[in-house]
Amino acid sequence: MTVSDTRDATTDTGGDLLAAGLEEGGHRVVERRWVPDDRDAIRGAVEGLLDDPAVQVVLLTGGSGLAPRDVTPEALAGTFEREIPGFGELFRMLSYEEIGAAAMLSRATAGVARGRIVALLPGSRGALRLALEKLLIPELGHLYGEANKETPGADA
Repeated sequence: MTVSDTRDATTDTGGDLLAAGLEEGGHRVVERRWVPDDRDAIRGAVEGLLDDPAVQVVLLTGGSGLAPRDVTPEALAGTFEREIPGFGELFRMLSYEEIGAAAMLSRATAGVARGRIVALLPGSRGALRLALEKLLIPELGHLYGEANKETPGADA
């Protein structure tokens, strides 16, 4: 899902890169959405995706910086049952290696909501490429599997 007041299906090159990279990495893109930088619209769209049993992972690109219209983290406040703090930490560390101290402007984060992985990513193509190559393609399946692992004796 692309969060932006200025991008749509014809201008979303970052979303195109993300979708193509996921598919090349062996993942199936179930749906793409575009929502404005609006807390209610973002939260509603994510809730709608979480209602779809075919969706295992929700990736959001955009709205995770420091500009006043960047409200994606705030829109999803309280959505995660469990946070994945290492996701944002690793993203910023890897980003620092590429762009230096400007990496601190990213509020990339991830968590588990209703057994699904939800990750917030920056909107830049460079950041999305980095996330795809270093975090998403290598670990999405593992993250989802861990989030949905059966607990031995849970039915007892």
